Amino acid sequence: MLFTGEYEHTIDAKGRMAIPSEIRSRMNKEEDGEAFYLTIGANRALRLYPERGFERLAAMIEEGLVTDEAVQEFDQLLFPRSRRLDLDSAGRIRLPDRMMERAGIGKDVVLIGVRDHLEIRDLKQWNAELEQRLAKQEDIFRRFVRRDRAGGTG
Repeated sequence: MLFTGEYEHTIDAKGRMAIPSEIRSRMNKEEDGEAFYLTIGANRALRLYPERGFERLAAMIEEGLVTDEAVQEFDQLLFPRSRRLDLDSAGRIRLPDRMMERAGIGKDVVLIGVRDHLEIRDLKQWNAELEQRLAKQEDIFRRFVRRDRAGGTG
């Protein structure tokens, strides 16, 4: 499933956030699963992967994308800080307090689509980061085109 867009939300008093119906309606239970996995990315953003997408990621790691020592370190960093989150009847997930604290997320958040996953970012932090990227967007696009022409290695 391809994730795109920005959705502003407020985390409720019970730590719940709605997954937009636009996203839920496009999910295929057989291909995507019925739940999400929440983890913390390298940029300290909370990442939401569809259940089957996270399982595919785990399977890729097992297939030897990295060395044994690196696999162990990666596994010990990623999986203990990951949680399976079921949607409630209103299409909400409950975000664990500890993960929100580690990611520096407050009550006002933005859910952004980032190709194969969603990220939950603090709204103020995201807006500031986005403004910085927009100021450099021409250079970012240029670097991407160069990388793509070099076969994705550059």
